[in-house]
Amino acid sequence: MSEEKRPSGSIKIPEGLWVKCKKCKEIIYYKEVQRLGKICPKCNYHFYISAKERFEMLFDDGKYELFDNLLISLDPLKFKDRKKYKDRLKEAEEKAKTNEAVLNAEGKIDGIDVILCAMEYEFIGGSMGSVVGEKITRAAEKALKERKPLIIISASGGARMQEGIFSLMQMAKISSAIAKLKEAKIPYISILTDPTTGGVTASYAMQGDINIAEPGALIGFAGPRVIEQTIKQKLPEGFQTAEFLQEHGMVDIVVPRNKLKETIANILKLLWTP
Repeated sequence: MSEEKRPSGSIKIPEGLWVKCKKCKEIIYYKEVQRLGKICPKCNYHFYISAKERFEMLFDDGKYELFDNLLISLDPLKFKDRKKYKDRLKEAEEKAKTNEAVLNAEGKIDGIDVILCAMEYEFIGGSMGSVVGEKITRAAEKALKERKPLIIISASGGARMQEGIFSLMQMAKISSAIAKLKEAKIPYISILTDPTTGGVTASYAMQGDINIAEPGALIGFAGPRVIEQTIKQKLPEGFQTAEFLQEHGMVDIVVPRNKLKETIANILKLLWTP
């Protein structure tokens, strides 16, 4: 409606003031959602947040230092589907405002020095390619060398198909680095967010000394439809949700995002003596 035709006394609502919840469909004041850590106050739905937003929420005073941030993906297979892989990488970088699907950072959580990796779902669905595998492996090696707890926040569709076998190799590579942390008795906390699927779930996401999930997160390996077609059975309601996995022993605890820092700090105080 133009300004000339606007009825007398009507109010123009600024863009971005309200947001619609994807779960309960309620229209919510956006600042209230932000205040709660991007959680719906009506139904507890956890909105998407970026890797950098997670760092700001978890690190003391939002202070951290990125490392290994110059590693970028190449195109070893010269892959092309509807688009060239090189073009997908450029588009993903513009969309996610970062150059890969994981960010590595170091800082303090409640005064405890930690290494934290956060996956960026906006970058090709948080897919695990060679660079993601290399960055997480380096983070685990840094945690081992400096004797600092490792925390990985997963949000991923799984292995990156455009890199074929190179992406699948990352599962064993990262798992090997994490195994060394266990031998050295250095804590590794895995945080599973919506979604965590495929090769990420089948490797490091489920290998934590403590596996934490956000409420309602989709967690699994294959999709429900594929599983139903394979086993020829109807899956139970809520299958592959964080709560279902906790009930069946795959996840240790389900924690709302706004309680995550406090929970991590308490776990580290129990598990870790620097």
